[in-house]
Amino acid sequence: MGYTIVGLKTKILEMYPEIEKMKVISSLTFDDEKKAYVLKLTKGPHQLSTYIDQADADQCMDGRQCIHLGVQIRQFLENFKEEE
Repeated sequence: MGYTIVGLKTKILEMYPEIEKMKVISSLTFDDEKKAYVLKLTKGPHQLSTYIDQADADQCMDGRQCIHLGVQIRQFLENFKEEE
């Protein structure tokens, strides 16, 4: 693996700065049963949890955007653009 959960979360926030810009709370954990990372985004009563498998996490750490993750994040954030 070669990186930590904190390192992966930092990289995700670097790749998707709109998460913090829109004041969305994010957390990242590892689900041992599913062998995948779980990114949870929260804004007010709204939540999104999405799984990031090891291959996608590795790509993120290499600086390549994870397509699945990017789509999930953008759809979630799109709901809040009008609130700003």
